[in-house]
Amino acid sequence: MIEELLPDTVVSVEAFGRDDAGHLPLHPEEEAIVARAVAKRRREFTVVRSCARRAMEKLGVPPQPVLTGERGAPRWPDGLTGSMTHCDGYCAAALVRLTDLASLGIDAEPDGPLPDGVLKTIALPAEAARLRRLDEARPGVHWDRLLFSAKESVYKAWFPLTGQWLDFSEADIELCVDPVDPRRGTLHADLLVPGPTVAGRRLNRFDGRWTARDGLVATAITVPRT
Repeated sequence: MIEELLPDTVVSVEAFGRDDAGHLPLHPEEEAIVARAVAKRRREFTVVRSCARRAMEKLGVPPQPVLTGERGAPRWPDGLTGSMTHCDGYCAAALVRLTDLASLGIDAEPDGPLPDGVLKTIALPAEAARLRRLDEARPGVHWDRLLFSAKESVYKAWFPLTGQWLDFSEADIELCVDPVDPRRGTLHADLLVPGPTVAGRRLNRFDGRWTARDGLVATAITVPRT
């Protein structure tokens, strides 16, 4: 599912369902992070890191712990960047060499409506208006949840490049529908604050893709090196 949203230079591994069988165990350093976590949090933490280590293997990198840094962002092996996501019944990790991409962000969410009151805290007026038009024209997708996922992916791509917080109100995201398949498409995020500098160029927009299937919505942002 995530793989279809990413370029060929990115490797991804995903896990569906709630079966822990076959997943790689945590390293001691990771165990310490979730020592007091509830069972659900511990399971998702374990499975998504198993996905990450399998992605490392696919890139030819020795599997190693994925610890957390500032604001909980994952700390990747030298020369790599990546992103992880987990929700009920689904985990995924995506990794790429820094020679191929500057950053990436992925997110998956249940394909259901956001809880009451959440949309108004994440959506700009222009975004809310576009969502209403999408709801009328394409009612088969929970567009509010998809917007939330896109905001999460934008932030995950933004933070490694800046080390700074990005508020929901600081990126204006447009969701575009594929003319052939109405349950997939592209997304474009205009940054409303000064963007990161990559290869000497200031970025003011991130681009990505989305899909809605198998009871999930998923988004991915990739930031080229040039």
